[in-house]
Amino acid sequence: MSKTYPPRSITVAESPAKRIIWIVSSVVFLAVVVLNRVQVPAPEGFDIHLFAKVNAVINSLVSVLLLAGLFTAKAGNWQAHRTVMLSAMVLSALFLVSYILHHLFAGDTPFGGEGAIRPVYYVILITHILLAATSLPFILITAYRALSAQYPEHRKLAKRVWPVWFYVSVSGVVVYLMISPYY
Repeated sequence: MSKTYPPRSITVAESPAKRIIWIVSSVVFLAVVVLNRVQVPAPEGFDIHLFAKVNAVINSLVSVLLLAGLFTAKAGNWQAHRTVMLSAMVLSALFLVSYILHHLFAGDTPFGGEGAIRPVYYVILITHILLAATSLPFILITAYRALSAQYPEHRKLAKRVWPVWFYVSVSGVVVYLMISPYY
């Protein structure tokens, strides 16, 4: 178990790095918004909700990795922490691709629940969407600060970003479980 910090992995200055992060985050946001309004016919016999199931699995794995990241950070195992958190980022990128594919083939599914569960679903869904849409640049800045060996700044930002990212990953699974009976 390595309790020493990993060496700097990124040498890009903060100003250009932040500019790149905000550009990438904006492009991703716009791509999701635009592609969410496009629907493509699925190949014959293809389960159009396959990607929704994949998304739930990926979000579950990201949630587990985020918990592992928290525990490895608290234990001071920085190399394991880095590996776990980078794995969570890679899976989140795969989630994004799968999410876009699901909406390209399936479009939106209306929630069919009635009674008290309906507002609960929409509160979870709306908070999930808002936080998912706004958290990417902060996740990337947090990662940048770790990879550029700005550990005090990384830690300070991670304390705010981690709970949001964790909520987004867990609430994504909850939304899937609540909407899946209506596919």
